Amino acid sequence: MMKKKFLHVFAALIFVFSLVACVETKSAVKSNELSSKREAKAMGEQSEQVNLTHKIIEKGAAGAENVTITIGATGDVHGRLYSYEYAVCEEVQGSGFVKIFTLAQALRKENPNAILIDVGDTVQDNSAELFNDLETHPMVQAMNYMNFDVWVLGNHEFNFEKEFISRNIRNFNGAVLSANIKNKKDGSYFVLPYQLFNVEGVRVAVVGLLPPHIPMWEASSPSHFKGLEFEEPIDIARKTVNELKGKYDVLIGAFHLGRNGEHGSNSGVVEIAKQIPEFDLIFGGHEHARYANEVEGMNGDKTWIIEPGCYGWALAVGEVKVKKEDGKWKIVSVKAENRETAKIVADKQMEKEFKFVHDKSVNDANLIIGKVTDDFISRVDYITGNEKVTTMPTIQLEDTALIDLINDVQLYYTKADISSAAAFRSEMNLKKGDFKKKDVAFIYKYSNTLMGINITGENLLKYMEWSASYYNTSKKGDVTISFNPEVRSYNYDMFEGVTYDIDISKEAGNRIKNVKLNGKDIEPKKRYKLAVNNYRFGTLQKLNLASEKDVYYDSYKVMQDSGRIRDLIVKYVQEVTKGTITPKTNFNWKITGFDTDVEGREKILADIKSGKIKIPKSADGRTPNVKSINVSDFNK
Repeated sequence: MMKKKFLHVFAALIFVFSLVACVETKSAVKSNELSSKREAKAMGEQSEQVNLTHKIIEKGAAGAENVTITIGATGDVHGRLYSYEYAVCEEVQGSGFVKIFTLAQALRKENPNAILIDVGDTVQDNSAELFNDLETHPMVQAMNYMNFDVWVLGNHEFNFEKEFISRNIRNFNGAVLSANIKNKKDGSYFVLPYQLFNVEGVRVAVVGLLPPHIPMWEASSPSHFKGLEFEEPIDIARKTVNELKGKYDVLIGAFHLGRNGEHGSNSGVVEIAKQIPEFDLIFGGHEHARYANEVEGMNGDKTWIIEPGCYGWALAVGEVKVKKEDGKWKIVSVKAENRETAKIVADKQMEKEFKFVHDKSVNDANLIIGKVTDDFISRVDYITGNEKVTTMPTIQLEDTALIDLINDVQLYYTKADISSAAAFRSEMNLKKGDFKKKDVAFIYKYSNTLMGINITGENLLKYMEWSASYYNTSKKGDVTISFNPEVRSYNYDMFEGVTYDIDISKEAGNRIKNVKLNGKDIEPKKRYKLAVNNYRFGTLQKLNLASEKDVYYDSYKVMQDSGRIRDLIVKYVQEVTKGTITPKTNFNWKITGFDTDVEGREKILADIKSGKIKIPKSADGRTPNVKSINVSDFNK
């Protein structure tokens, strides 16, 4: 009896202990789940944090009385890892990190302590977006492979979610720079403002900067720069140089900035060189220009400025020779040159290492989306009729089926009254045959998203006038129409939904005439629905012609990355036109105020066509046709 009672008590105790253990286990599991969630949240919060630990990079042993500081720099490579353009599926000789690496290795043979810098706009374009989901983007992997010391952020690094750029900043093996990006919360730097090197005992400081206009250019996607503010480069450059006093012997600028400021900013490379002559050498970017020259500073000293074009056209090389006198380093000479890649052999081992990037990009480019029934532009060059523009691009002189297609896509998804679009390439076209994914990249170069905004008639007309400033004012005797070299071609928009004339005999600001919507005049106070890309929306904000409250449609908010205009073109062709696109043009706009009845015009046009007379380009080569050919040029 006692034995049975003991067994019952023992069983009861086991049951109680089991219940307690079960409760404790469940509590522990729940606690672990909560802990994991807290850790995950913390990880998410930390995922955008960047290591700002400042370490001096050592290169070579001290001891020499004469030292040469050698710096190699690339910029605006824009996804060109291989020497290949995926929008046309063609090899391009003067491009690619694989060729830059050959030059970089040669540079290091000349000087094993050479510093290698990239000045930004690295991870965008040329199918680079295909790899955005990788932990480390292939372009960053490539910079690590080549042992870049410094990466300066460019504006296109902010085309994507902030987590993307933060992740790649962390995964870059060198120093990531930009002195004029700050965290709004506490004014701290987002990345390092400068990097210090000790090169054979010589203290070298490299300062990074980028344009302050990210909030304007990425206005439709504030998450891309969440919590960040961008300061005026020339102001922060002066502040940074003051902070660096006593810490350097040689001062290098690595700026993702063009020679001249833009959008009201005075912060171009030239102005910084003039105002802050402490810089011994400045590497520029952003402008896609090719130059190497000296700028005289306010103190009379000269500073070398250099930019290596774009896509890997060249490795910009700067050389600063210093000599120790009375225990201090004195600069003896500075020189700079661009070493072009066109005739350079690509590094085969690097090509092999990144073959997965090339293969995937080619396969993606050749995906067939649909069929094109006929050529969209029959004469790409207005005068010669050739596919390559050597005189005047037809696409910016008259309405074309290609711009109409882009505007039709934008009108369809925004349900707008009016749409605007620019020609990002003067030679863009769609040819009869298969419509492939690469063709979409060819006719729409950027990863822009689509916005629908409400705009008053008055502001619409101001916007149209702003766009029409692209043309130079015509003069008596002009044989050709020309473009303003101060206005980039991507800032010339053509409009659909309205009919209008552009009178180029008038000065800029007074050219837009006869604007009609459905046969009716535009009413100044009436609000119209306008389709624009996100970049242009930022421009309209800057011009005080639109604001956030005017937005009624944002493709990125609706579809995320699938809402990029290139993706919408694919979607439109597949779903709306059922895989077939036929060129059609309504010729809703035209240029007026240009006299074609000029004596001797036909002969001059024939000489232009034959190549005997050349139409000039802008100094940086980016804008074609910047000066009209006039009969008076040949009657002197």
